[in-house]
Amino acid sequence: MKKIITSESVNCGHPDKTCDIIADSFLDAALESDPNAQMAVECAIKSDKLFIYGEATTTAKIDYEKIAREVLKDIGYKQPFKIYKTITEQSPDISQAVKREELCANDQGMCYGYATDETPEYMPMPIIMAHRLMRNYETFRRNNEGFFADAKSQVSIEYADDKPVRVDTVLISVSHREDLEPAFIRETIYKNVVLPTLRNYPNVSVENTHFIINPSGKFTIWGSESDSGCVGRKIVVDTYGGVGRVGGGCFSSKNATKVDRSGAYYARYVAKNIVAHGLAHRCEIQISFGIGLAEPLSLYIDTFGTETVPLEEIYSYVREHFDFHLSNIIRELDLLRPIYKATACYGHFGRPEFPWERIIE
Repeated sequence: MKKIITSESVNCGHPDKTCDIIADSFLDAALESDPNAQMAVECAIKSDKLFIYGEATTTAKIDYEKIAREVLKDIGYKQPFKIYKTITEQSPDISQAVKREELCANDQGMCYGYATDETPEYMPMPIIMAHRLMRNYETFRRNNEGFFADAKSQVSIEYADDKPVRVDTVLISVSHREDLEPAFIRETIYKNVVLPTLRNYPNVSVENTHFIINPSGKFTIWGSESDSGCVGRKIVVDTYGGVGRVGGGCFSSKNATKVDRSGAYYARYVAKNIVAHGLAHRCEIQISFGIGLAEPLSLYIDTFGTETVPLEEIYSYVREHFDFHLSNIIRELDLLRPIYKATACYGHFGRPEFPWERIIE
């Protein structure tokens, strides 16, 4: 049976991603001097205005405006921004629910983790390829003044019997200087971004692949001048590209007691290890938490009929090797370090530099 699956990625100049990067930069700044900081400081952006808001309980001294302006400058925004800030401490009702005899979840919610053996990263091919396109574009545009930071990619992969066999469509839109001709943009992006990406996938056919570059014909107004943005609006981009399920909350801005983030990281960790150890070809983990509780309320493992051993053995493997108490999740994945700005663009999963991607012995 043949099917086509599509995923997208967005670059750092997309206003939603700009906000994610700024918010995780705030979190890192807090964790550098206060590993126990409780952070959920978000932002929203439109035109020349940046709104910073949320909750922070920390001993760290954070210069929010300076951090935000440094991120905006690095991305390539030229206009001076007006910054509006409203930050309070974490609600004491929440704080007393988290800091008990054992560390407890900051909120209720369900989290998902997914893995598949169709790529070396144990990720779905459409999202990995879409992210690679954006990474390659980011490298290219930083060395070419005519191109700007706002960009999107979209990849459609044809599957046969649940295996990726052909790239059906590559769509990429990039912001650019007014004087660049559409034909030049198409040729340049195809040569410098698309082709280098496809060379990483020699086992997938590009026969009759559709290459669509800047189909709007013009993309000279970019970032917050063309669109508004806020933290957490790219949950599918951040996870599995629409293949695996997602929970109810985003990741960026949140420290590790927020199980939307830490629980999803651990669920990915478990799912990846199940697949990497050959117990299934695909796996999805669902865990649910309750505020003020130290361990999940439920655990569900779905292997979509691809398991190579009975499901009971997979559950036994998980119980033997993984501890879902929040305190252990934070300790095992070492989540009190300032590592989060790097997660904010190009996906939180499938990247070996992060501890939740480790394959255990």
